Amino acid sequence: MSTRRSRGALAHLAVLHAAGVTLLVAMVAFSTPSHADTTWSVVPANAGGPDGRSVIDLELAGGQQVIEHVAVINRSTQPVDFAVDANDGYLTSKGYFDMRPSDATPADGGAWLKVPDKVSIAAGATSVVPVKVSIPRNATPGDHPAGVTASLETVSGQVRVQNRVGVRLNIRVTGDYVAKLAVTGVRAEYTGSWNPFTAGSVEVTYTVANAGNVRLVTGNRVVTSTLVGESSWSDPSAAKARELMPGGSRTFVARVPGAWPLGPIGTTVTAIPSPAGKALAGVTAERVAIGTTVWALPWPQLGLLALLVLSFFAIRTIAARRRRRIEKLIMLAARGTPQEA
Repeated sequence: MSTRRSRGALAHLAVLHAAGVTLLVAMVAFSTPSHADTTWSVVPANAGGPDGRSVIDLELAGGQQVIEHVAVINRSTQPVDFAVDANDGYLTSKGYFDMRPSDATPADGGAWLKVPDKVSIAAGATSVVPVKVSIPRNATPGDHPAGVTASLETVSGQVRVQNRVGVRLNIRVTGDYVAKLAVTGVRAEYTGSWNPFTAGSVEVTYTVANAGNVRLVTGNRVVTSTLVGESSWSDPSAAKARELMPGGSRTFVARVPGAWPLGPIGTTVTAIPSPAGKALAGVTAERVAIGTTVWALPWPQLGLLALLVLSFFAIRTIAARRRRRIEKLIMLAARGTPQEA
């Protein structure tokens, strides 16, 4: 079985359907299937064509309707019929935006989008596709991610390969916004060094969840403290890898060096939220901290101490025996008793 994937300038999305199994690879904005000289891209647009945006950001009230647009650009030398679909969006475990498969029924923001089923585009031409966004009157306030894709499909035997290229829509329904994070599942494990002069490290695993209704970026900080001081770690990953959708969560792993095994090691995980995208006036999210303790006994240091103590007593014993021998020789020499060589 061979699988052909699209290649894109931003990311990639391919759906492999074989024996009822669907494999979702990634999200895209430009594609080049290897099975044909067909390339295309999908970008945000207005009624006249591409407008320079990378994503479509909308803030609408319940019951409101707007018409947005995406431009599908056929970069190949032949006319192509593209399938068009809209669906719910989500973030992968690495923080990349993705969409549910085209054959899945949308249940959130994707269900509020209406697009044509297909679009036929001449070679080298661009077609502007209208996207009707209709917010239900009873829609819950907050963020509802969605996306629109243009796709091509090939069939080889029992394998169906779908190459999808899409645009992200950040749909925000007005109302009472809640920005809140929760930290759970904090676990700490100490890894020591057999070198008694080298500190060990604490590996901390924890989960940060978005308990509010708007997108957030979590700034994560881990601090370990022992009897001799503190060590800290701050998440160096890009903001997109720390973005959380409402109801979403992500598990992080941090390794904090410089921890000496001197008994209990206190570990505190702090999640510092900030808005993802447009800031919300009057809406703030408090940082959340949760702690745990791991015990680390100084076995290498105790071993070194035991070796030093044993060496000390061994040296004293040898020195005492040598001193007694010398004293005996001096005493015999004073009596004039001949000694064997």
